Amino acid sequence: MNHSKSNQHHPGRRLTAGLLLTIVLIALDQWTKQLAVRALSPDIHIQLIPGVLEFTYIQNRGAAFGILQNARLFFLVITLAALLVIGYGLLHIPGSRRFLPMRLCLYLIAAGAVGNLIDRLFLSYVRDFIYFSLIDFPVFNVADMYITCSTFVLMLLFLFYYKEEDDFGFLKPQ
Repeated sequence: MNHSKSNQHHPGRRLTAGLLLTIVLIALDQWTKQLAVRALSPDIHIQLIPGVLEFTYIQNRGAAFGILQNARLFFLVITLAALLVIGYGLLHIPGSRRFLPMRLCLYLIAAGAVGNLIDRLFLSYVRDFIYFSLIDFPVFNVADMYITCSTFVLMLLFLFYYKEEDDFGFLKPQ
């Protein structure tokens, strides 16, 4: 029996694999943040590529570019709402191989959301430590990379890969 066909008929198996992937990604995010806390401080910066990329530790109580400082409850509500929407999508996206990239992006976005949610719940801030000094980009972390890169890939998928004839009935109101 073809494994991809068998996965189409076993959404539980697909969701279990996705959940395990998400847990591994969350663990990786939390591990890298812990490494940053141990190795960096406000006075310690590690230049990987001088003038381009460095590690510098900050405690971010807002969102990117310093907006919405100390809006912890807002971030918690938005994150939980996003996770509910992602969960709905994962339960309703067709099981065919064609939709695997979409499912993977949603798992990555969920992992990033949960990774930063853990920080907000237990620390009241997010641990950021990756800094692109070349363009003075806000300091970010691995969870942010999951969210940003996956969102970008999803946009590309919807623009260039998925077509109108694809089965998107799960996105339409019933």
